[in-house]
This record gives sequence, C-alpha cells and structure tokens, in this order.
Amino acid sequence: MVDQAQKRLKEEFQTKEKAGRIRQQNEAVILEAAQIEFAQHGFKGTSLNAIAERAGLPKSNILYYFQSKIGLYGAVLSDILGMWNQAFNTTTADEDPAATIYAYICSKIRYSRSHPLASKIFAIEVIQGAPHLKEYLAQEMHDWALGRAEVIQVWIDAGKMDPIDPLHLLFMIWGSTQHYADFATQIEWALDSKGLIEADFAQAERTLTHVILKGIGLQVPSND
Repeated sequence: MVDQAQKRLKEEFQTKEKAGRIRQQNEAVILEAAQIEFAQHGFKGTSLNAIAERAGLPKSNILYYFQSKIGLYGAVLSDILGMWNQAFNTTTADEDPAATIYAYICSKIRYSRSHPLASKIFAIEVIQGAPHLKEYLAQEMHDWALGRAEVIQVWIDAGKMDPIDPLHLLFMIWGSTQHYADFATQIEWALDSKGLIEADFAQAERTLTHVILKGIGLQVPSND
C-alpha cells in the first residue's frame, strides 16, 4: 500500500515536472515571436494571431500563459529589464565597485548583442512616454535605480571612487550600452558595415569600461 502511494506521488511529481518544462519552452517560444512582431509592427500593429502564427502555437496558449496582449507585452519588457539588471541586482556595498560596475557594463553590452529587438521595443515604449506600461514599470524602475544608487553612494562615501552623482552614472551606462542595440544601424553606417559582429561588441566593452571606470576614479579589472 505504501509502495503504491509512493509510486503515485512519484508519477504525479514527474507529470508536474514535465508540464513545467513544456510551459517554460512554450513561454520562451512565444516571447521570442512576440519580440519580433512588436519590434516590426509596434504594440498597436501587432496581433495575438500574428504572434501565435510565428510561434507555431495556438492563440489559446498565449492567453493561457499571458492573459492578454498587454500582459505579453509587459512580459517582453520585464524580461529585458531582468536581464539588464541581474548583474547589479544583489550587489552590496561590501563588494568591489570596479569589478561590479565593469561586470554590469559588459553584461548590458552583451545583451544588446543577444537581444536587440527587446531593447528596441523598450526604447520605443519609453520614447513614447510608456503609454502602455508606465503603471507597471515606473515604480519598479524607480525602486531599482534608487537601491543601486545607494550602494554607489556608500562606495563614494568610503573613498572607493570619485564623488559623482550615482543616478547619472546609471543613466550614462544605460545610454551607452543600449545604444548598440537601439541605434545599431547608425553604428553600422559609421563603420561602413553590413552588421555588427562579435569584434565590434568586444571593442565596445573595452572602450566603455575604460572610459567610464577611469572617469569615476577606478581601474579596469585585469582579465589575467
């Protein structure tokens, strides 16, 4: 009797685990399709039917996972915010400012390369005054930026880096790193290139980390 109960529990666990994996896979496929559609047609011009067709999944799946078009749109933007911020999310004032800021800049450059469409969607939404998502994202962005600024200010007060405005440092990092996704075409024109390659992003990392870290009184960490 006990063996049968254990077997049943194991089967239920395996079923739930499989369902979870399928959900994660489906959500990833939907988010990727949504990025393409929103980037090409904007929020108003994108339909759930078009996203479902691109994803190769029923529209009902999208509604099941994300409830609505605005829910899916919010998930796309929350996804890129999460990726951008994760390198700096849990940093404390006890950590090394040079290593932390260096890693943050590098991670944002790399995401500009790997997720350019999501970055462009975010830029378009913000440039328009965030008409669809201000109520969802504004407070989250405010709280995150203030929390990170407090950590930077502790480093400044401890004499670990030059006295600059922490929030404006964040703005500088955002603008310079996201530029490589949002204005890639402009960069391609300047480089007379048909597309940015790995070497271009590597050069961007070297240049931005050098200029920003040196500008706030820090040394670029050695890769040795």
